[in-house]
Amino acid sequence: MIEWSETHLAIRDLVRRFVAERIVPKVEQLEHGDLPPYGVLRELLDTFGMRDMAKHRFDKELKRLKAREECLARGETPPEEPERAESGEQVALQMIPLIELSRYCPGMVTAMGVSVGLTAGTIMAKGTSRQLERWALELLTMDKIGAWAITEPGSGSDAFGSMKATARRVEGGYVLNGTKTFITNGPYADTVVVICKLDEGNEPKDRKVLSFVLERGMKGLTLSKPLRKMGMHSSPTGEVFLEDVFVEADRLLGETEERSYRTGAKDTFKAERTGVAAMALGIVEQCLMLSKEYAKTRVQFGRPIGDFQLIQLKLAKMEVARMNIQNLVFRIIELAAQGKTMPFAEASACKLYCAQSATEVALEAVQLFGGNGYMAEYQVEQLARDAKVLQIYGGTDEIQTSQIARSLLA
Repeated sequence: MIEWSETHLAIRDLVRRFVAERIVPKVEQLEHGDLPPYGVLRELLDTFGMRDMAKHRFDKELKRLKAREECLARGETPPEEPERAESGEQVALQMIPLIELSRYCPGMVTAMGVSVGLTAGTIMAKGTSRQLERWALELLTMDKIGAWAITEPGSGSDAFGSMKATARRVEGGYVLNGTKTFITNGPYADTVVVICKLDEGNEPKDRKVLSFVLERGMKGLTLSKPLRKMGMHSSPTGEVFLEDVFVEADRLLGETEERSYRTGAKDTFKAERTGVAAMALGIVEQCLMLSKEYAKTRVQFGRPIGDFQLIQLKLAKMEVARMNIQNLVFRIIELAAQGKTMPFAEASACKLYCAQSATEVALEAVQLFGGNGYMAEYQVEQLARDAKVLQIYGGTDEIQTSQIARSLLA
């Protein structure tokens, strides 16, 4: 795939119109007010039939999973299933709204991605048919908000090695204790997938990693108010506190302790890292558009600043970054068309480049705007703050670098 099709461009224009009419007038409230993003996101899903597509996906997966479980219950070996992958067209159609949202509110992409992609996606991939029926559909349609809780105050990049949150077996289920932080959607979450270690009195490094599905209002579960942060204000972030939270055994994802979450998390991180490419493209496209307009209209020394070669150099570098990131987006789509996904190291390389490029382009846009770029009145200030977190969440630049190097030296 080397360019968007006419169908893709038509859908892009429709999404762009929705953003202009339904989101841009609310950016100030989303950024600095008390407006959570979920109402607007539900409008987006309804407007573009994404809710119906989610229901179709749910029905298809539930049917497949029930057939597999029935086969196992009869003592039969289920037929080997091909690796399930979304088509290239499905991935392209998913990418377009992410790109367009990221031009104005990248945080909304994060809020939706964590609820639909990480939380619902984890339940869809690791849960039983009963668990899918209980929680997944309302998360996929965003009728309920989901949060995915792995990060802790003392465990950022070393998510599993430093994890202190525990689950301890008791009669009828488990008791959970611990603290999770930097949890997207945490303050407003209805459903929280919590990842913790099974405490059997053994060394923490040897403990199984399990995941549980919790719901707002459970005794001992506390969700904090939104944390103040540098950017991504349209994506509420909070803390999750677990104090002797009793959960029945049927809240253990997969309903078995034999399904460790260590390997599942790797798939989750890979999906999250490739998703950064779409966000980065939206940020870079918007920064470039704003910078071009400003370079043509801002006059200094009697001439538009676009006449000066140093300004031209900035614009040229922004365009190179835009082309490279767009080509990475096309590669993700093309791999999906072949029934493939990026290998883990390549996904890390994709995130590393896209996150760094988006941050560099946004900062250069601020520089090009000069003093105006430092003012909240001009959008490049917001985009610079928003872009920076792409180098941190889903694995820092340093973690991506180590993953790439490890793959090269293997």
